[in-house]
Amino acid sequence: MDIRRRALLCAFTLIASMQAVFGQTPDLVARGAYLAKAGDCAGCHTAAPVPGKPQPHPFAGGLPMGSPFGTIWSSNITPDAEHGIGHYTYEDFARALREGVAPGGKHLYPAMPYPSFAKIDDADMRALYAYFMHGVEPVAQSAPETHLPFPFNQRWALVFWNFAFAPNERFTGDPKREAQWNRGAYLVQSLGHCGACHTPRGPAYNERGYSESSRTYLTGGTNDHWYAPDLTGLPGAGLGRISADDIAAFLKTGHGAGLATFGSMVQVVEDSTQYLDDDDLHAIASYLKSLPANGDGGTFDARSRSARQSIAALRTGDDERPGAGLYQSACARCHKSDGAGEPFKYPRLAGNPAVLSAQTDSLVRLVLQGGQAPSTEHGLEPKKMPAFSDKLTDTEIARVLTFVRSAWGNQASPVTTRDVRRMRDAVGPGARQ
Repeated sequence: MDIRRRALLCAFTLIASMQAVFGQTPDLVARGAYLAKAGDCAGCHTAAPVPGKPQPHPFAGGLPMGSPFGTIWSSNITPDAEHGIGHYTYEDFARALREGVAPGGKHLYPAMPYPSFAKIDDADMRALYAYFMHGVEPVAQSAPETHLPFPFNQRWALVFWNFAFAPNERFTGDPKREAQWNRGAYLVQSLGHCGACHTPRGPAYNERGYSESSRTYLTGGTNDHWYAPDLTGLPGAGLGRISADDIAAFLKTGHGAGLATFGSMVQVVEDSTQYLDDDDLHAIASYLKSLPANGDGGTFDARSRSARQSIAALRTGDDERPGAGLYQSACARCHKSDGAGEPFKYPRLAGNPAVLSAQTDSLVRLVLQGGQAPSTEHGLEPKKMPAFSDKLTDTEIARVLTFVRSAWGNQASPVTTRDVRRMRDAVGPGARQ
């Protein structure tokens, strides 16, 4: 046997030995990297960038997350043995994700969506473990400790919370459904943990449902002063009028059906859904389109007489309703006088499910603070919406949003001055008059 063949044999033997010891292959690590994207792990476990400072290390933690009980800081999940999870066995890793219990019996707060991650199957869990142990750079950096006020700092009490509210069961497909639907259901309910934002929570901060078997599942929820809209087939404030192809495009690029992502969903598209393959995106869309209409919200009828009248009045400048003039001067340049917006640039407001949502928090916060569409590999240059907190009074904001929710065939409840004042107080001095 020549030297070259001996060297190749030794190399293959070494690789086989490493695979036997570590239980992972490059394909398994790559699969884990994809699943980590699907789970948006970086979105929560990477600190926000600070101008003038180095970019934060991925997965090193340090992102503050608002909750009704105080600020919860995300942890370091790099394979650093001292500051991260480098000392975790596979069993430790799986228990933390599925049960919310770290080594030593430390209970994690349910800001970590372990009730959803409990549904992750064993093959995917092992791929995730392989990635975090062998595909992520270790970072020797401690994340800030979470210090909640009494009694929420008593983590032992989460034993009872978990017993009452956190299911701990793997995903089980529906044999009556096709493979695409089951794949979408798995991604939405487990790795995607969509319900963490889009499902309303009970008084104990518990999600009121973890699958389509619950009538409240994905019917909209408020987190950190953003309202994540209804994802059921509700025709006005839900996905009833949005096609499966548009849902997939929305997740890929941040734009679809004339809509655009906003708020915390921008980060989800940037860090997670834009990287999913088309089969998975269409599987998610297939599952969401199967959900029957549930929840509350306004309605939309573009063919109604009032819709035609409001469009005509705005085009001629004859609309004298409160807020109409403000809309024409501050909003119509981008969103157009007929509320149709501009595809892939400015979202339409006529028939927009977020505009028709039962809750107005997101609309008010967007006007106060502005926003920006996501930056993706597949989309166009993201457009920005300016902030109006120092340009419009509470009364003016309430009037223009009430107008938007009642023009072009939109029919939704008005926005009050109290709604605007409450949001100004909630999001801080940057949004005050």
